[in-house]
Amino acid sequence: MVCAEAGTEGGTLWNGPSTSRALPAAVPRPDLFRIRDWTTGAYAYRAELYALAPDPMVSPRPVLDEDPGLPETWWKEMLAALDALAAAPPPSEREAVREEYLRRVIPEFTGHQVDDVTWTTAHGDLHYGNVTRGPHILDWEGWGRAPYGYDAATLYVYALLSPRAAARVRTELAPVLDRPEARTGLLTVCAQVLQAQDRVDFYAELASPVREHLAHL
Repeated sequence: MVCAEAGTEGGTLWNGPSTSRALPAAVPRPDLFRIRDWTTGAYAYRAELYALAPDPMVSPRPVLDEDPGLPETWWKEMLAALDALAAAPPPSEREAVREEYLRRVIPEFTGHQVDDVTWTTAHGDLHYGNVTRGPHILDWEGWGRAPYGYDAATLYVYALLSPRAAARVRTELAPVLDRPEARTGLLTVCAQVLQAQDRVDFYAELASPVREHLAHL
């Protein structure tokens, strides 16, 4: 369930297209049964009722501590899902990552500069606690416009605690991560980790390998 200020211009959650209508059928996610919107005081709420995911999560927390041993078929399906999602027109009323934000935090926390940004549609929170071994992708409350490669970059950066797992992600998602336009997505995820390391435990764990990765980027 998510909420926002009622009457927000642009309809952050409720006036724009819902997940079920806006995202490609090729993106694997549980069936959406119903949506309920309501307003209480100054806030509007949305609850979405999904079918129970038929398979377990890849990880009990967002990051990988070891290689989960996902089969080649899993990676092929995930890559196809990322391609289908990125091919969907970026919604104008939903932003997973704001341009003002990435242009501020990338130079501040990574030392790199941002040039042109290729915008696509992204899940926005594609970590290992939000994907199952099906695979099914869960938790769609934050989907929207993001720099190309943002979701793939999240899967890669969140695997850096396990060099073996990170190497597998880097190989399997190379068709996305090797594209020049994916660099901004990768820098955004790295900047988010470093910005929040003092208040998010698993970001603190990732900070050192992220800095090492940035040194070679």
